[in-house]
Amino acid sequence: MLKLIAFDCDGVLFDSRQANIAFYNAILDHFHQPRLTSAAVDFVHMHTVFESVEYLFQGYHDLNAVRQYARSLDYHPFIPMMVEEPHLREFLEFLRPTFARALATNRSTTTRAVLEYHRLSDHFDLVVSAIDVSRPKPDPEAFRRILDHFGLEPGQAIYIGDSLVDEAFAKNAGVPLVAYRNRELNADYYLDSFAAAPAMIAELMK
Repeated sequence: MLKLIAFDCDGVLFDSRQANIAFYNAILDHFHQPRLTSAAVDFVHMHTVFESVEYLFQGYHDLNAVRQYARSLDYHPFIPMMVEEPHLREFLEFLRPTFARALATNRSTTTRAVLEYHRLSDHFDLVVSAIDVSRPKPDPEAFRRILDHFGLEPGQAIYIGDSLVDEAFAKNAGVPLVAYRNRELNADYYLDSFAAAPAMIAELMK
């Protein structure tokens, strides 16, 4: 019996590409480096800030300085650039109180600020970000923490994600994946709009 719906953040709750592009370009500009390529945009969309910095600054002479600057850069100006996915809020309300709702994301210190700004904090019973685990996605640690918190088994949950990292994360955790707006993923279910999500849940409950 399905009891838990877990979500990724970037690309699922929000279209955050423009915010991520602006954030990482600000770091690159500070160190007089070339701006993001399309491949780099895809990478930073899926990975933690520390993994992204190492990827973007491969071979740079002072990576510690880059890490420190990335840590100190205020993300708040970029949060308004994140666009909430249509019908998300209605779907979250639909899930309450029948299903537990959790968030598992490779965002780190910005996660709670993003949820608070967009007034979504109260819609999640548990939030696990990259700073809450020793190993970020695709390692299954975050989902194991979620399952332990609610006392559930992997078969009682689904994970809604949009990236290859999410695909591997769900597989590693033994949890069915719902691919959100990405038909190229190897997923158990596909969802192109949260408007169709209640009907999908109804089918899963049969």
